[in-house]
Amino acid sequence: MAEPTNTPMPTAPPTPRSTSPAPAHTRLGSTASSTLSPPKPIGITTSAPLPVPGGPVGTKPIVLHIGDPVKYNPGTYMEFIREFDVVRPSADERQRPAFIQALRERRWGDFSAIFRPFWGTGGEMGHWDAELISLLPDSVRVFASAGTGFDWADTKLLGERGIVYCNGGLAAAEAVSDFAVAMIISTFRVLPYCIASTASPVGFQACHASATALSHNLRGRVLGLVGLGNIGQQIALKCSLAFGMYARYYDVERKPVALEQKLHARCVDSLENLVRESDCVVLCTPAGAGQLINKESLAWFKPGARFVNVARGSLVDEEALADALEEERLSNVALDVHANEPNVHPRLLALAGSRAMLTCHNAGGTVETHVGFEELAMRNIMAVLAGGQAISPVNTHWLKSKVVT
Repeated sequence: MAEPTNTPMPTAPPTPRSTSPAPAHTRLGSTASSTLSPPKPIGITTSAPLPVPGGPVGTKPIVLHIGDPVKYNPGTYMEFIREFDVVRPSADERQRPAFIQALRERRWGDFSAIFRPFWGTGGEMGHWDAELISLLPDSVRVFASAGTGFDWADTKLLGERGIVYCNGGLAAAEAVSDFAVAMIISTFRVLPYCIASTASPVGFQACHASATALSHNLRGRVLGLVGLGNIGQQIALKCSLAFGMYARYYDVERKPVALEQKLHARCVDSLENLVRESDCVVLCTPAGAGQLINKESLAWFKPGARFVNVARGSLVDEEALADALEEERLSNVALDVHANEPNVHPRLLALAGSRAMLTCHNAGGTVETHVGFEELAMRNIMAVLAGGQAISPVNTHWLKSKVVT
């Protein structure tokens, strides 16, 4: 979902460094999967911890913690604060005007990392664009955030500043892929119609009589995945093994053959060929490539095909999608994300009780995901500032080495 609207706030007084996490919760198991691609090197591996910039020898690196306190991983957090001095700005200081002022006056010193453990908070300053990034001290090496998407930050510009951006995709992959499977099922079994029809006895009887002719099994159907990252990989594996679907994918880079075999997935050489071949197309790729599903690409869908979006609403021309549904070129859709959140396109909303499953950007929203967001963000920072490799970097192709003097 889009970041909350920012209200100008007066500059708050300096914030004391945080001392302890919120009351401890039981730590849950890892959300990572053995089917995921291995992390990529970020290009700054060293044989010893990197020296601490901006302070005397022996001082701890400073981490700027934006958002709520750590809730779920007190053990890792205690390790974290032993290694770093953690500074957490107040909610008022995180509003964009106040945040910009604080960066200009170097209120938080020469910090080495930015830590955002939750998606619901920590985004009050808005888009991390050139205005914000230009104000960061040269000491910053890593920005580790919750969330799978990263369209709220200019990761290219961060990389050009020598800052590796790490997202929470590994932590969210299980939850998002589970949700995507439910949405795929909904498009084949007309679940929105079945659910809405329970509102009256007449509707119930009509649906009981007519839903069969609209419903289909998943087995033997072609599932087209736009993007085969961690989420796409889990969707492919679950749908191929559990439902006997034939997984196809299109990505900017082909995955290793061994991984394709493990996932029972086959690469297709273009988006057009993927769409033309698929009975159900699932969008599970990062935003930033413009609209992938538009009037032109919708013309490639098989008559009566299905569409699922668990990526970003900005990737879809919703007017064109509504046209395709109303003209019955598509049979059913399931959309967890929308172009103008929290507002849902009115023409799509009108189809919610029949041919469209519409949810509220819920796919990654589980307790286990948030446990993983916290843990992964801390581990990314600890790894990079120790001179090692980030676990979940997304901008390595733009990353420039940062020389420490």
